[in-house]
Amino acid sequence: MKRSVSDSSFVSVPEDGPVKDYRDYRVRKSSLIATVNWTHVIGTYLPTLFLVGIGVLFAQLVHQVVTDLSSKVEHKASPGEIDFSIETITAVILGVRQIFSNLLSTFLVAPLQSGEGGILSTHVKITALVLVVMGWIVLNDNPTYMLAFSTFKAPDSWKVSHAQIIQMMKNQGSFTDDSIGFMERLLARSGTGQSTAWPPGIVQCLEEGKETDRSILASRKEAEAVIFDIVESALKKAKVHPKEVDVLVINCSLFSPTPSLCAMVISKFGMRQDIQSFNLSGMGCGASLISVGLAKDMLQRRRLQGGKALVVSTEIITPNLYRGNERGFLLQNTLFRCGGAAIVLSNSWMDGRRAWYKLLHTVRVQSNSEEAYNCVYEAQDGEEQRGVRLSKEIVKVAGKCMEKNMTTIGPYVLPLSEQIPVVTTMAIKFMIKMTGKLLKMCGQEKLAAKLPKKKHYVPDFKRGIDHFCIHAGGRAVIDGIEKNMKLELFHTEPSRMALLNYGNTSSSSIWYEMEYIQEHQKTNPLKKGHRIMQVAFGSGFKCTSGVWLKL
Repeated sequence: MKRSVSDSSFVSVPEDGPVKDYRDYRVRKSSLIATVNWTHVIGTYLPTLFLVGIGVLFAQLVHQVVTDLSSKVEHKASPGEIDFSIETITAVILGVRQIFSNLLSTFLVAPLQSGEGGILSTHVKITALVLVVMGWIVLNDNPTYMLAFSTFKAPDSWKVSHAQIIQMMKNQGSFTDDSIGFMERLLARSGTGQSTAWPPGIVQCLEEGKETDRSILASRKEAEAVIFDIVESALKKAKVHPKEVDVLVINCSLFSPTPSLCAMVISKFGMRQDIQSFNLSGMGCGASLISVGLAKDMLQRRRLQGGKALVVSTEIITPNLYRGNERGFLLQNTLFRCGGAAIVLSNSWMDGRRAWYKLLHTVRVQSNSEEAYNCVYEAQDGEEQRGVRLSKEIVKVAGKCMEKNMTTIGPYVLPLSEQIPVVTTMAIKFMIKMTGKLLKMCGQEKLAAKLPKKKHYVPDFKRGIDHFCIHAGGRAVIDGIEKNMKLELFHTEPSRMALLNYGNTSSSSIWYEMEYIQEHQKTNPLKKGHRIMQVAFGSGFKCTSGVWLKL
């Protein structure tokens, strides 16, 4: 079945006013200066200029030595020609060596001598020390580059329609007619398409005489099919050999076998024995950016020599089919699909010129209330059938968590034209609140009740972000974020198309969306210098976000 691609219908058509497209949200460069990380800008070009400068310096030194020695060395060549005899080459090498020795003595030894023998004064030495410290700070601000990423494309034998999904549920022999009808209604409103992937261990029940296979062996086969494919593809795109990988992070929430998925990948691709590997589980759909953050932190330990990290995000469906009849658990059967993504990262400045993206910011907000902890909960129902229960409070919890996340990341990505109204509104609300308390202390309750109420200013993230990858958790999730952040249809188009073509692939969904932006979207084409924000939610409850710069 053919995948859907970008369509002009995703351009917003307001009831009153002109049609809006991505050109309506361009901000003057002067307004975005405050959000630019200049160390990243300088660091992008400085390594190349540094290497060119070293080459020019060495060429100048060789030229100077050849010129100085031309009158001292007896040449056998004719006038205008160069004699590459052993005597000439040896003399040049010794001359270059002598110059470096003189430079070392003049600029390192002599300046550090005190008294009359020193060349530099005290205040010059202090200035030089300050410059060295500043250089050290710049070197510690080590950027993280994305060399490539790849997503899993399931074979046709894995793909099923809504009718086939319902038939698979009926073939389980455990669902009541009421549950089947409920799942049919969920599928109709889910926003998923008619060609999404289920694992072969479950799809095989559509064949006569075969039952669903949810065994550990079938689960491993699904994991191998997904993970091996995306890892091989991502490494090939990044032109990275498996033995070059220094850090491996794999996140999969509900399937954590022994040996681990990391061990499975290391064994398959023959990675180094000293590789640092991490297997994350139970962190839900927001785990991919957590894995990226962990890989970034581990690469910072190798900031001098640089390193490469491989991040794999997936969810294994085979062992997690719910076979009970409680409605709180049934949503997982109609929304989640097979998928995965592999991302290759590097903090080596030599890789900056060939990288696809540069990581600007990552933010993770963890809720700590009991309500947030229980809203996505793996448990057993009354019939002891295992599944993931989704609470009715999940929308409210996700909204609060996302608000905190956006408040944290806002100052890093918003222009001053959006930051100033936020600060002003907060100051006015604080003054009104304090004035009300003061009036009540003075016995003026009626006057305090008449004080105006200042509405909270919602910043326009469209002024600082060009593209949005909102976790494809369902049509209602996308609709809610679109409304609250006042996004246009072409901003949420990648999320809707990823949900339509692939379903909710858990933590890897944001990478299907980035792939859509990169390769298919026409209503808001990707260009160099654009900033992409990824937003995802996970159990616990947590909200993660990341901002990438297109190089």
